Amino acid sequence: MGVIPYQVTEEDKKVFNETGYWISPKLIDDDTIERLRGAHDRIWNKKHDGRGLPFYHYSLPENPLQIRKLDNGWWINDEVRAVVTDRNLGHMAADLLNEDSIRLWHDQVIYKPGTNGQETNAGNVGWHQDYGYWRVSSTTNMVTVWIALQDTDLSNGGMMTILGSHKWGAVEGSDTFFEQDMSKLKEKFATRDWVEEPCILKAGQASFHHALTFHGSGPNTTADPRLSIVAHLMPGHTYFRDVRQKHDNLRLIGARPEPGMRFDREEYFPTLFARE
Repeated sequence: MGVIPYQVTEEDKKVFNETGYWISPKLIDDDTIERLRGAHDRIWNKKHDGRGLPFYHYSLPENPLQIRKLDNGWWINDEVRAVVTDRNLGHMAADLLNEDSIRLWHDQVIYKPGTNGQETNAGNVGWHQDYGYWRVSSTTNMVTVWIALQDTDLSNGGMMTILGSHKWGAVEGSDTFFEQDMSKLKEKFATRDWVEEPCILKAGQASFHHALTFHGSGPNTTADPRLSIVAHLMPGHTYFRDVRQKHDNLRLIGARPEPGMRFDREEYFPTLFARE
């Protein structure tokens, strides 16, 4: 079980640098996909591997059509851990970001319920930049790897990216994952060319998008849930930058973190890949 090796090409890097995202070939085999779908079931039913606790207390939303999201699933599930800490994933990220080493920032286990045609925006993910939440990080050169556990397109709430938006820099107020009025967010952020492009993925493919790339997703109108495993990855040299907005990862580098302290405690931020 794990990530199928793939050598990132110069053309892949060009696409990533120009558009802000790149879609991989199939990286997860069918057996692993089924294991990860089973991991979803176990996580949402609070069945954990190991003796530890989740990163934070979580409960299912009152609205059954609301999106579910858990951070650091690798703490409590062996299947998630094997994938989000895989060396091959780190190697691809290092090549796309032009970095020498890659660590796990954190993962996410995301479940978007199907509405079976019901009109609702409860499962929407608002237009946002991942770095909008990560401003304590010393670098914006981070990447999110969104792994599809079923064929994914706009009908089941697939992700959309805004082409080239990673070149806009860190936009103020872009921590809007949970805001579900997509039109209102577009009015707020579309101050430049706003070109939406859907990420159409087969099961086992992954979308690698830059931490500054605006992205979001609409409703899952099918009868089945849309499942994904997400790895957020950072360069090995990333350290704490003192800003007004904090992040839960700060508690993992010490009780009294100081600016300049690296996010390098291996038990919390494991190294996926380092060039020799």
